[in-house]
Amino acid sequence: MRTMIKYLRQELKMSQKELGNKVGVTRQTINALENGRYNPSLFLAYDITQVFNKMLFKGDKEQYFVMEDIFIFDEDYY
Repeated sequence: MRTMIKYLRQELKMSQKELGNKVGVTRQTINALENGRYNPSLFLAYDITQVFNKMLFKGDKEQYFVMEDIFIFDEDYY
């Protein structure tokens, strides 16, 4: 699975540790997600999506991301 986490996190000038703290995981978990070494639970994927939506769009729900925008299923991998 590929993700847009690193790109979005860098757009917000947020560290891996800061994002991890916001969603209740370690910096190492965020690093593993960014590098495709870990697939998140549905709850974690939802929480990460919500953090980015709140920080990037500030309430403009017409522009919100859905999980599939951030977590990209790589069909060739499976």
